[in-house]
Amino acid sequence: MKILIIGHKGQLGRTIMHTPTAHELVGIDLPEHDITDAADVIPTILALAPDAVINPAAFTNVDAAEADPDLAYRVNAHGAGNIARACHQLGVPLIQISTNEVFEGTAETPYDEWDQRKAESVYARSKLAGENAVRFYHDNVLIVRIAWLFAPGGANFPGKICAAADKHGTLRVVDDEFGNPTYAPDLVPALLALLDQQAPPGIYHIINAGSCSRYEFALEVLRQAGRGHIPVTPIPHTEWPRPSQPPLRALLANRAAAALGIQLRPWQEAVAEWAQRETT
Repeated sequence: MKILIIGHKGQLGRTIMHTPTAHELVGIDLPEHDITDAADVIPTILALAPDAVINPAAFTNVDAAEADPDLAYRVNAHGAGNIARACHQLGVPLIQISTNEVFEGTAETPYDEWDQRKAESVYARSKLAGENAVRFYHDNVLIVRIAWLFAPGGANFPGKICAAADKHGTLRVVDDEFGNPTYAPDLVPALLALLDQQAPPGIYHIINAGSCSRYEFALEVLRQAGRGHIPVTPIPHTEWPRPSQPPLRALLANRAAAALGIQLRPWQEAVAEWAQRETT
C-alpha cells in the first residue's frame, strides 16, 4: 500500500516516516506544498495517487491560534477539507488526526467517541471545524483523536519539562488539568493497523492507557529521565495564565479502536521508552 503522509516534517509525521513498515510511505509538507492552497495540494495528491492518506498536518500552537484565528482555520479546517476533496476523487481512505480539545472538558468520566463535542478555544474550534469539513467532503474518513502527543526529539511537554528542570532547578506545574499522554511511536502502528484492517469510517480515540494530571506527567518524566530530585510544586491552572485555556478534564475513552483489538500500553511505559531514547 502506498500511504501519503501530509505534514511529514512534523512530530507525528516524522515518526510515521521513520516507522519500519512494508508499506510505501511518501510525504508532503511546507514549504513545497501548502494544504490551504487547493490549486496546489489537490492536484499534488491526485498525481501521487496514494492508496491511503494520513493527515497529521495542523496549526497546533494553541496560544498562537488565539492571536491568529484566520490562519488556524485555514490550516485546520479548510486545509483538511482540501485533502478530503482529493481523497474523495481518488476513492481512498483518509485518517484525519484530531484532538481531545474538541470536548469542553468538564465531564468526570472519559469522553466516548460519540459524545457531544463543545470546543472552547480557537484552536479547538478550528480542529472541530476540520472534523466537520473532512466528513462533509468524503465518506471514507477515520477521525483519530489523540491528546498530549510526545515523541523523542520533539518540541513537546516531556522535552520542555526536562529543559526547564535543567535551566531552573525547580518547577511549578499545573495539577488540575488532566489528559491522556499519547506516545507517537505507539500511535503510529495503531494508525497503520486501522488501514491494514480496513477499519470502517468513523471516530476513534487512540491514546496510551491511563490518564494523569500535568503535574503527575511531569513527575514521571523527571523520574524516568534521571531528574527525580528536581523539586516540583503543584499549582492550579489559574496560577499559570496563558492566552488559551485547554479543557481541564478532556479524557478520552478508547472504545471503537479497542473493539478492533487496537489498544496502546500504559503511558508510564511509554515515558520510560521516551526517556531511554532521549538519553542514549
